[in-house]
Amino acid sequence: MTNARDTTLLNELLLQHDETFWLEFKQNNTDPAMIGKRCSALSNAARSRDTDYSYLVWGIEDETKKIVGTTFQPETKKVGGMVLPMWLAQRLKPSIAFEFKTVTYEDKRVVILEIPAASGSPVLFEETPYIRIGSATPKLTDYSERYQLLLNKLRTYQWENEPAISRVSDDDVLDFLDYASYFRYTGQRLPEGRTAILEHLNADRLIKKGNKNSWDITNLGAVLFAYQLSKFGSAIERKGVRFVAYKGKNRAATVSHRLDGQKGYAVGFEGLVSFINGLLPTNEHIGEALRESHPLFPELAIRELVANALIHQDMSIRGAGPLIELFEDRLEISNPGVPLMQADRMVDLPPRSRNEALAALMRRMKFCEEQGSGLDKVLTQAEIFQLPAPLFLAAEDSTRVILYGPRSFAEMTDEERIRSCYFHAVLKVLSGEKMKNNTLCARLGIQPQNAAQASKVINKAVSAGLIKPADPERPRAGYIPSWA
Repeated sequence: MTNARDTTLLNELLLQHDETFWLEFKQNNTDPAMIGKRCSALSNAARSRDTDYSYLVWGIEDETKKIVGTTFQPETKKVGGMVLPMWLAQRLKPSIAFEFKTVTYEDKRVVILEIPAASGSPVLFEETPYIRIGSATPKLTDYSERYQLLLNKLRTYQWENEPAISRVSDDDVLDFLDYASYFRYTGQRLPEGRTAILEHLNADRLIKKGNKNSWDITNLGAVLFAYQLSKFGSAIERKGVRFVAYKGKNRAATVSHRLDGQKGYAVGFEGLVSFINGLLPTNEHIGEALRESHPLFPELAIRELVANALIHQDMSIRGAGPLIELFEDRLEISNPGVPLMQADRMVDLPPRSRNEALAALMRRMKFCEEQGSGLDKVLTQAEIFQLPAPLFLAAEDSTRVILYGPRSFAEMTDEERIRSCYFHAVLKVLSGEKMKNNTLCARLGIQPQNAAQASKVINKAVSAGLIKPADPERPRAGYIPSWA
């Protein structure tokens, strides 16, 4: 069945008098290599000219724009035993969210290939980038000025402002986005009338004006306030948060709970955190006077780490989103993209985010702490509940934070003790103090008569280059991080 928005799109494309850098018409030329090169060329050309999408259209006569129809069926066309979309996806780097659309128009079959503009880097086909110049598709590397122009455009690219879905009506916007949650979380009164609602959404860049009387819902609007992420296509759907709980201490254990987020981050955040907290076993924490039961991991730490994964993920990595895994003894939170700073300096250095608009709106809605204070609070919570310091890991294309359950000093590994010592020194220097033997004893639950155990940890942290004496001439002055 033909989608009404696809028919509208075809009508708009047919109004173009000539092929442009972002549009090309074909009748039945379906050579796979040609399609792959065009995907690279049109995607790169679209970003160079600040256009969100480019298109290849089959079933249209090139010269006359007459609709003649096509026999091309991309979903069943095979290339070396592989269907064409999969074949293309494997040869285009980085992966882009192209989409074939089939439209029945005047009783004839028309196929549209919608190609998003390049985002993180130039799009390559079989390791070669191409560009569109007139009706030619040369290698981008042969045109240094155009290559530099594209690189300059990519530096200013903002994923949040790009359209997740285009050409939607006023009613579609209100059907696709949970606008009531937007007004509630931002502390604004829900205005009367559709026009006023749309004006507010537009002001916060959740939607933007499209062609004629339509709207584009931006990636920011979709990923935060979608009633259902799948309505925006696979590229947005796969940004949903996934949660898996295991009955053991590794991924070979039985899965007890699984949740694949289908709502926007803002719409589903509170429910997700409550769901996780509801699964946590309790741990007895000894306060000043009473023994109290608390969840295994403090809720504030979970909120901050989940929000951090949402905000700092690399949105240009297709097919990946935040992942939360709960084990018997730890919680692991991963997001696509390497951190923008070294792992052991995330707490003290000024924060940097790939997604500034997303980060600002999440903080404005109070889903996380003010800029720069979130990880401080995670570490402070770990100290209050005597958990080992969280472990921050940077992999090739992802960032992972591991929050461990309570352990006594005897149960901690040497690495956990040294890491906890380092971050204790970081928190102390951020509050204008110095770490000392007695403060580390309190942090690690070491009895005063066993203070020599804390001294051994401090010596190992000094040897590892993580901390140093605050004053080498005065050993009792305490210790500070090596970078302080």
